[in-house]
Amino acid sequence: MASWQGKVAVVTGGNRGIGRGIAEALAKEGLVVALTARDGAAAREAATEIGHGARGYALDVRRQAQVAALFAAVEKDLGGVDVLVNNAGVGTFAPVAEMSIEDWHAVIETNVNGVFYCTREAIPRMIQRGGGYIFNVSSLAGRNAFPGAAAYCASKHAVNGFSEALFQEVRDEGIRVTYLMPGSVATAFGSGSAAKQGWALQPEDVGEMVVDLLRTNPRAMHSRVEMRPSRPKKG
Repeated sequence: MASWQGKVAVVTGGNRGIGRGIAEALAKEGLVVALTARDGAAAREAATEIGHGARGYALDVRRQAQVAALFAAVEKDLGGVDVLVNNAGVGTFAPVAEMSIEDWHAVIETNVNGVFYCTREAIPRMIQRGGGYIFNVSSLAGRNAFPGAAAYCASKHAVNGFSEALFQEVRDEGIRVTYLMPGSVATAFGSGSAAKQGWALQPEDVGEMVVDLLRTNPRAMHSRVEMRPSRPKKG
């Protein structure tokens, strides 16, 4: 089992929801977490609450210049990047004929372009440190499309394809890649209906999965992980 004690993890959208669950799990595992949010104050507050040396940074993953500056700052402040969790995402749900151009771009630019920008910055830094691990937070919607979610489903299908190509590109550099496909998670994301249901997955469940994957022997890579509530609501 590889030791990740003291390694540096960047978690985008790490101030709440799934990202917060992952950030907390990584910090408890002994990693130094750099978490981001579009609201810098919210990121810093979350980092203070998490503790374990976590730091909060302002970042809009849609802005390539901000992404480049963020990774430069993390490298300066913490020494480098060993783990990247591409979690930041948005979901706007409407039929295609009713979706605004602005909403379409917000989903695609955040959920797809943001993953590309962050990954592109992380790879050379991981290579310098002898390897790393990239987690892309997708969704079961990236496999099972449903009406009213064309933009969101398209973005998660893209993340899946991106991840499949990426792991083949970087595995010889000692970088593992896993895309996570959780189902209903109790967060305020989207409609937020799952947050009211006791049967939904919790953000810490996803965090525990990330830590479990980090603990696996480096010779093994789980390229895709699907997560579902074990006892979903019937009907």
